[in-house]
Amino acid sequence: SQVAAKAQYAADHAAATAEIRKILADFDYKDPAPDAPLGELSQSDFVWIDDALPAGAKAQGNGANPWQFVGAPDHPVYRGKLSTVRTGTDASITQHFFTDATDKLKIGENSRLFAYVYLDPKNPPETIQLQFNDGQWDHRATWGADKAFNAGRNDVTNKLQGKLPELGKWVRLEVPAADVGLKPGSELNGWAFTQVKGTVHWDAAGVVTTSLSPEQSRSLFAWEQFQKSGKAPGVPDNIRKILDVDRAKRNDAQKTQLTRYFLEKVHPDAQAKLAGPIARQAEINRKQQELEKAIPSTLVMEDRKDPRQAHILERGEYTLKRDPVKSAVPEWIAPAVPGAPSNRLGLAQWLVLEDHPLTARVTVNRFWQQFFGIGLVRTSEDFGVQGERPSHPELLDWLARDFVKSGWDVKKFLKQIVMSSTYQQASVVTADKLAADPENRLLSHGPRFRLDAEVIRDQALSVSGLLVDRIGGKSVKPYQPAGLWKPVGFGGSNTATFVQDKGEKLYRRSMYTFWKRTSPPPSMATFDAPNRETCTVRRARTNTPLQALVLMNDVQFVEAARRFAERTVVEGGDNPASQLSWAFRSVLSRRPSETELKSLLSLYEEYRTEFTANPEAAMKLLAVGESARNEQLNAANVAAWTMVTHLILNLSETVTRG
Repeated sequence: SQVAAKAQYAADHAAATAEIRKILADFDYKDPAPDAPLGELSQSDFVWIDDALPAGAKAQGNGANPWQFVGAPDHPVYRGKLSTVRTGTDASITQHFFTDATDKLKIGENSRLFAYVYLDPKNPPETIQLQFNDGQWDHRATWGADKAFNAGRNDVTNKLQGKLPELGKWVRLEVPAADVGLKPGSELNGWAFTQVKGTVHWDAAGVVTTSLSPEQSRSLFAWEQFQKSGKAPGVPDNIRKILDVDRAKRNDAQKTQLTRYFLEKVHPDAQAKLAGPIARQAEINRKQQELEKAIPSTLVMEDRKDPRQAHILERGEYTLKRDPVKSAVPEWIAPAVPGAPSNRLGLAQWLVLEDHPLTARVTVNRFWQQFFGIGLVRTSEDFGVQGERPSHPELLDWLARDFVKSGWDVKKFLKQIVMSSTYQQASVVTADKLAADPENRLLSHGPRFRLDAEVIRDQALSVSGLLVDRIGGKSVKPYQPAGLWKPVGFGGSNTATFVQDKGEKLYRRSMYTFWKRTSPPPSMATFDAPNRETCTVRRARTNTPLQALVLMNDVQFVEAARRFAERTVVEGGDNPASQLSWAFRSVLSRRPSETELKSLLSLYEEYRTEFTANPEAAMKLLAVGESARNEQLNAANVAAWTMVTHLILNLSETVTRG
């Protein structure tokens, strides 16, 4: 379970932390150069972009192929095997860039960003610009004419660097990170190569790093001097405060904390010993984050320990308080329940009392309506004086009492209904039954009504084998026509544009379908699913041509027919007659009549002949939907069966109860 997994991760994390502390405590450290001057620091280029983009980067830019990697001898290359090239054809800004790199570029104290550029002497640009993204693009350096982004400004959003580099040779461009507004500790996830006109090649780009030598990295004193020089990467605030204290004035706790940080983050020998437990700790942290993301969150309300005092207000004015009042359920709604608090909890306890006159009756009546089309009380949304009296009052009372005695066991109640002889009646109507019970309120025969929208879709997915019956999880966005959300979407809304889900999310139960109030799922709305603007206890049931069009053309139903056809071929038997009988039983719970069997077999043979002669049409039909087809099966045969199973799923008998 998720609770057990969280506990195990916490225990593993504690064990790794304990191992790290033990290694640090046992490390016998003595500074090899406690008083030596810092000496010369080493500088090196960290190349972030070369023959490939950083991990996780999303390549973007102008044109169908924004990142054009090219190689020698046809193109100049400074480092590695490839460079990138771009040609601007007009006076507009053109660029290639990336964002969202997971391997981010860290900015330290006095960091300098660099890139190598080659300007074509036969077609030089007017402007080149480097842009850096730390979550936003407001960090730019510009060479040449001031015609790129944020032209007219000379600040961190467009730092002017002077004239263009020399043409026809590789030139290193370098700009201090501080000049473009990047502070120590910043992390770049994106980089842009921008130009106006001309042909430009770009190659190795990254950051200049200043670091200690391996020998210097073993000296705490050398590292302290490095930190105070302003050239070192940043450290946490608590470590910075200790470094600001004179060495002679630091207490033992500060010395221990500083030494442990140095050993863990800088000293190469200590880092080698710590590599194992630190890696395990990082992996545990990653798993913990994934687990937390997988756990759904919900809003929880609870009473304050010390409730605020409420008052009667003078004409509703909150500054004019009169008599103090306590929370309570109005007596005309519910009588006081002995031992229950006089708040919402008390109201809830009253609602589920055994002798409550409404809760159980309303509940069983809605379940009855679900299975019989009409409740014992027709007005299931109104049990008041304006509602209709029950057709079978004694039965309603008995069902309600039995439901409460069972502990409000819904599964037991539903099983009781479907196993009753009343539910199992045939829907055939005789003249005598019609005369005695014209509206079937006495249930003289089985009811007949169209299934609800959700049931129609789920039924098709179920017989096709596509239905995902996993319980719980986030809402999903299955197939629907494109562009429906745009006319009713707000620009900044996360539902302004419909983005269809992929994979198993396309086949989850309809109850998990994402519902946009101003543009509900069209296939379900066509089958009278309420729009949810108001609570609808009793749905309308209509019969329109649009419903037939949905069943015939909606991707979800055509795909379901396709996958159902594959099941029919694989599971239905070794000849068309047995396969057709299997398909009929799977959907309609009965065998086909001789007439139905003969007619549908004739239709199958007709389609098989047609698809055999036109394999492209067969493949087009089998490409409907995103689920993969069974390539081991004959395409023409499956396509023919798809047409037959599609017909079965479109039958009135399929979408009608009774």
